[in-house]
Amino acid sequence: MRIIAGKAGRMAIKVPSAVARPTTDFVRQAIYSILGETIFDARVLDLFCGSGALGLEALSRGAASCVFVDEHRQAIAVTDENLKKAKLDGGRTVKADVFSFLQRDVATYDLILADPPYWKGYGDTDLIAKLLALPNLHERLAPKGHLIAEISSNQATPTSPYFQLIDRREYGSSAILIFAHPDA
Repeated sequence: MRIIAGKAGRMAIKVPSAVARPTTDFVRQAIYSILGETIFDARVLDLFCGSGALGLEALSRGAASCVFVDEHRQAIAVTDENLKKAKLDGGRTVKADVFSFLQRDVATYDLILADPPYWKGYGDTDLIAKLLALPNLHERLAPKGHLIAEISSNQATPTSPYFQLIDRREYGSSAILIFAHPDA
């Protein structure tokens, strides 16, 4: 794994063993190609951050700040280590359950990234569907901001009364969902 472009481009990043499926370089490149220059000076929230790869890429490409949230101690420690190694300003880690964090967070973000463990079938919690159902999450997103979620490509796209699906793109076993406010 590496940061693809920007100030820390080509830098290898560490992945915690607790993260079984980090977002691939190819998928991250696709996400940031879609976002283009909107990432410059953006306030970013990286939920279920794992290694921090998605948020690190944002900071490397010119985002103003990124809050990295994960409940796993090892994920936060590795993200902190990756931030220090990359020498990127504006990163802050929070060890917390994503849903608990979102209940108390009052900040507004231009970009919210969510890459939780994939839903695999009956009995598993679909964390993206749960996230999209939160009645206050859309209040965390700036009016022209985007929520980008990664799910398994064989999973149906969850719906939400709080967000409008703009696009779904598939890359091998991953699908990227791009959401905006319903009135955007």
